[in-house]
Amino acid sequence: MLDQMFSILSLNIFEQEQYNFFARFGFNHEFLNINIYTVIYTWVILLFLVLIIVICNKALSSSKNSSSNFKNSFNSIVEFFLFSFIKFFRTLILQTLGKFNFTHFSFICSLFLFILLSNLSSLIPNMGEPTSDIMTTLALGITGFLYTQISAIRAHGLFGHLKNYFEPFFLMAPLNVIGNLAGILSLSFRLFGNIAGGSMIFELWHSAVSGNIVTELAGILSFANFVLIGFFVIFEGFIQAFVFAMLSLTYLSLEVKEQES
Repeated sequence: MLDQMFSILSLNIFEQEQYNFFARFGFNHEFLNINIYTVIYTWVILLFLVLIIVICNKALSSSKNSSSNFKNSFNSIVEFFLFSFIKFFRTLILQTLGKFNFTHFSFICSLFLFILLSNLSSLIPNMGEPTSDIMTTLALGITGFLYTQISAIRAHGLFGHLKNYFEPFFLMAPLNVIGNLAGILSLSFRLFGNIAGGSMIFELWHSAVSGNIVTELAGILSFANFVLIGFFVIFEGFIQAFVFAMLSLTYLSLEVKEQES
């Protein structure tokens, strides 16, 4: 009886890779499917982000007069990277928007960090990249779009923002709407395509060299494994996270810069 009850409560979602909550209501479209592993990886990354925040906060708040030289050195390293990160994105915000806005700064930094960690998560054994799932990248694109629209409404007012869709004349409204929605797809598919493509290439390489000690040793001794990881995971992960954040910031500036400057 207890087993049946827990089975009902858990919805058996961990017994399958794809789960559709709406299937019980007759909606079986594949678009509604949720990849369980993507959800798990995403929550692991969010927990890791919380851990980073806690470490940075503790490093900044701790006294430099600590008796431990190692602790002082660690705190100094954390402060250096944290201040460099803040200074870099603060400069980007100033150059793009013409004025520093802490809310926009926080959103762009959060977006960049989450995508970066998602892109690099395959470095952890038995983990995959949430950004290799089109649903994750589409959700990120929609998040950026909604944030941009809300910011534009705050800057222009509701009717002032809606008026922009009818410029230069009212017949352009459908094209302006499609153009804004196309931005979501552009951001989403660019990130998805690059991360999923890199993941597929590395998986093909891994399947080609694994299972044979000669090819495995050749991959290690020739540094081919490290080159592929360095390019398709680390380098590509940084570049795509930065491109997504910068394009989101660009779209944001097009909507709010005129009113906020």
